[in-house]
Amino acid sequence: QVHLVESRGGLVQAGGSLRLSCAASGRTFSRHGMGWFRQAPGKEREFVAAINWSDSSTYYNDLVRGRFTISRDNAKNTVYLQMDRLKPEDTAVYYCAARASDASYYEENYQYWGQGTQVTVSS
Repeated sequence: QVHLVESRGGLVQAGGSLRLSCAASGRTFSRHGMGWFRQAPGKEREFVAAINWSDSSTYYNDLVRGRFTISRDNAKNTVYLQMDRLKPEDTAVYYCAARASDASYYEENYQYWGQGTQVTVSS
């Protein structure tokens, strides 16, 4: 079992930066692929970024590639999402997720989810 708790999001101006963290409980965090997803009002939840447990390979939605960086610290059982050059269209509730395998683009492949944290980017 893995329990995930995201850090508080916040309000940031367009062009600014924000770092989200997701703390995981459970001894097997290091063997879980981790992902970040987001859901904007009136839209479906979408994949943002993911990182393997086996080789720390990373994967990104083209909408955020080059602006967002996912990383993990297995010693701290934490995954991070560094968000730079934020845009108003990045406004959403952000969720971290874990799966007992390497990362996936698809939310249905993740077994564990955080409660979500609101990120609002003002223009």
